[in-house]
Amino acid sequence: MEVWSLKGLNSGAIARDARKRRIGVFDSGVGGLTVLRELYRQLPNESLLYLADTARLPYGTRSPEEIIQFSREILSWMQSQGVKMVVMACNTSSALALDVVRDEFDIPILGLILPAARVAVERGSRIGVIATPITAASDAYRQAMLEVEPTVQVWQMGCPEFVPIIEQGRLYEPETQAITQQYLAPLLEQQIDTLVYGCTHYPHLAGTIEPLLPEGVVTLDPAVHVVAAAAQELELLNLKHFDTPQPTQFCVTGDADRFATLATRWLGCAPLVEQVTLLECDRVNDCAPVHS
Repeated sequence: MEVWSLKGLNSGAIARDARKRRIGVFDSGVGGLTVLRELYRQLPNESLLYLADTARLPYGTRSPEEIIQFSREILSWMQSQGVKMVVMACNTSSALALDVVRDEFDIPILGLILPAARVAVERGSRIGVIATPITAASDAYRQAMLEVEPTVQVWQMGCPEFVPIIEQGRLYEPETQAITQQYLAPLLEQQIDTLVYGCTHYPHLAGTIEPLLPEGVVTLDPAVHVVAAAAQELELLNLKHFDTPQPTQFCVTGDADRFATLATRWLGCAPLVEQVTLLECDRVNDCAPVHS
């Protein structure tokens, strides 16, 4: 594990070293690339480490205990890489694990739900959320929105087939449009005025989803708002980097070539992807390598 050594460094050197460190970003697959693109746009000087836990994709049908365990393992690995901050580019992890792991790790960890909830209630009063089944069942978005604005009405729809469709690249097949119509119908019956993409994969389906929405219904991508929150946090902690960034480091727990091929569609170039092994943790700071 990399150690942040203070010996022989003055405070200015320590601060410069901290600012140069990468921001860690993780998701189960390519969904978190929507957050990565926002980081490129809003924080172009930051160096980034992206991890896709493709070996255990999808997260949306896992148990809460599994999601917490996966998040612990990823965060332990990212901490060993010396990141200065982690963005959970995964709504399922944000809903189920964020509050737990924030108390267990000593680096800033940001989730998607609260930043998006704050903006959603400013834009609408009848809000639909499409999410993975476990995120929808957690009621995390509705609770977060009600904390901000108690009068808002929120409907959440679990969409179990969306992540496999996106990870398999089946965005524009007729079957995909039919599935999308089926998921949206109950929300549209409630006359929603705002639709939240409650999974970072789902903006990849915007070309299918948005033509099916009535005029006046606005969509909200939480990626935009979690990155804005990250920018504020970096400023507060004096961790913002202003010089040329390092190339983004891409890592996966599954098939590196498959991820690179799929990611090229949204990145506009083929990323160099490394397959990595995470740490298996029964509890924090008690980790051992996972044997394959």
